Amino acid sequence: MPSDLLIAMIILWALSFLAALFLPTATPSRVGIALGCACGVASILMLLPGTVPSVSLGFRVSDTPVQFQLDNGARWLLLFGLLPAFFAAGLGTTASSRSCSRCWLAGLSMTLLGAFGVFGLQDSMSFLIAWEVMSLGGAVMILGERVAENRGGPTLFMLALLEVGAVGVLFALLLLGNRTGSWTFVGLAPTQQDSTVGTLIVGLLLLFGFGAKLGMLPFYEWFPAAYGSGSGATGVIFSGIVLNAAFFALSRGVLQWLPHHGEWAMSVAIIMIAVGVISAILTIFMAFQEEDWRRLLSLSSAENAGVAVGVLGASLLFAVIGSPGPAALAWIVCLIHLAGHSLAKGTLFLTADGVFTVNRSYFIRQTGLLRNTSAFFGIGALFAAMSLAALPPQSGFVSEWYVFQSLFHGMQSDTIAARLTLALAAAGLALVVAVALATFAKLFGVGLLGDGHSVPTHLSGLRCGAVFILGLCVLGLAVGMPWWVQSLGPASQSLFGVNAPSAMKDDWLLVPLSGHFAFISPTKLVIAGPLLALIPIGFYLISRRRFHLRRVPVWSGGRREDARRIATTPLAFSNALRTFYGFIYGPTHNLEREYDHGPYFVKRLIFNQEVAPIFGPYLFAPLVRLVRKMADKVSILQSGYLNFYNALIGMLLVLILGVALFYR
Repeated sequence: MPSDLLIAMIILWALSFLAALFLPTATPSRVGIALGCACGVASILMLLPGTVPSVSLGFRVSDTPVQFQLDNGARWLLLFGLLPAFFAAGLGTTASSRSCSRCWLAGLSMTLLGAFGVFGLQDSMSFLIAWEVMSLGGAVMILGERVAENRGGPTLFMLALLEVGAVGVLFALLLLGNRTGSWTFVGLAPTQQDSTVGTLIVGLLLLFGFGAKLGMLPFYEWFPAAYGSGSGATGVIFSGIVLNAAFFALSRGVLQWLPHHGEWAMSVAIIMIAVGVISAILTIFMAFQEEDWRRLLSLSSAENAGVAVGVLGASLLFAVIGSPGPAALAWIVCLIHLAGHSLAKGTLFLTADGVFTVNRSYFIRQTGLLRNTSAFFGIGALFAAMSLAALPPQSGFVSEWYVFQSLFHGMQSDTIAARLTLALAAAGLALVVAVALATFAKLFGVGLLGDGHSVPTHLSGLRCGAVFILGLCVLGLAVGMPWWVQSLGPASQSLFGVNAPSAMKDDWLLVPLSGHFAFISPTKLVIAGPLLALIPIGFYLISRRRFHLRRVPVWSGGRREDARRIATTPLAFSNALRTFYGFIYGPTHNLEREYDHGPYFVKRLIFNQEVAPIFGPYLFAPLVRLVRKMADKVSILQSGYLNFYNALIGMLLVLILGVALFYR
């Protein structure tokens, strides 16, 4: 039954792709994709705790039989990627044109099919094909929506960086295949003697290749432009199913294809931790300064991916120093972290589309949307924002707590390099958590609260329900974590030889392998919290009998000002941090004046502020100039002169004959 549902999911996505191309309406394709996601969620819920055997697909790619298998970690990440994808497909894009919606659905089908292949295909060649299909599908989604006028440049920039990463993945797989003589993933597993400089090279290539899609430095700079060129529904897919697939591919390569001993493997682990933590710091700092819902959430996705990559590096480091228990704990924490991130980020991207339907803009500003719309919409958005800000009792708080507890296990290591690396990583992630709290306080407070609409805003019941249900899923993941985490036992056992999830709970308590080390209980907190809240509520009700509530205007220097005119803006909220960390942001401020009737009467002030990209001017811009110069040199090949083309053909014939005659 579960395997039949997976087959039905694939068929529905494939038929939806064809329907989006050939049918005049988008409804059949949208319904088919949503039903496929529902089938996938249902089948994975039935398959999650157990093991799934490898299945032969009955054909070969590059003389290698194609096998398919969804292991325990893949099913976990796929499940929590498909849940928000179901709602995104059902609600559709904010693009108004029917043809745009159909093109977006075609790209969505390609992305989902490619991601499913990344999760389950078991050989190098078919995996690379699925990886490319997933990337191409994402580009089709952005281009098909036509949400932004200048979407071509960001999309090409995204594809260029992803292709550079794909080349890194290709080289890594070629080196591994040449070493082992196998192109199947099972055959790429290292032997006990494998620990050479090649380990470092392959590890860096894997981090470089998969990091391009995860937003590791310097690749995160394609995130805001590409996400900002699409709708929130596209962001749901990118930050959920695609990001989870990329992380799973990286974790499989690092934990299954690299040896778990030797100084070279330790070097890979330390570099991964450093890259992940630094990427998380830079991206959350950049997210805090953004004034667009999609761009802010995109950089937050890169930040969460950076945290996961850093903890994955810690898992490899623990394995190298001979601590399988903490290694398994750190890897499971990565999966928990990305599961909560997928749900919360999907909720807020759908919230962003709701803001757009009301304001016709994704700009973060005080509109008072929550004062005049459904309370369910606000509750779902609040739960998601709390989770991404790591506030209890949401799933983000649970995963961040587990992250720090995993790193603290490194203090028990006898290796100085491991202790120092993990201590610095914990300090860096503490800064990340602090800035993330301010970032989502800004997003929710400035983006959804304040004065604005004086009449009720009619968000669709489907959108309000989707945001509310996903928000409840964020809370449900945290409350049910003592039971959810047990489903990852088989994967922990197969990778590290220990069943870490069984030591990560003590009845209703969550513990990091030992209850004597630390503990929390979001399950008990969600029960005790409302009961404790009755105390201040009681004081408030009693005080209302003696003191009358009085509403007065906001103080503005003794003058009566319109609350909308003096409302907090995104720039005002984040300007202090921008000034303090000016060495990171490199902020610029431009003020222009337009005059009327002479130089003494100012008609209009035009203020513009920007944050300078870190890698763009010094890395990507020189590369673009180099490519353009090379293109100018090679443009002679398009001269149109027949004699020149005949000369080229003649030289090729001579070259071929020379190779055939003299090559032995």
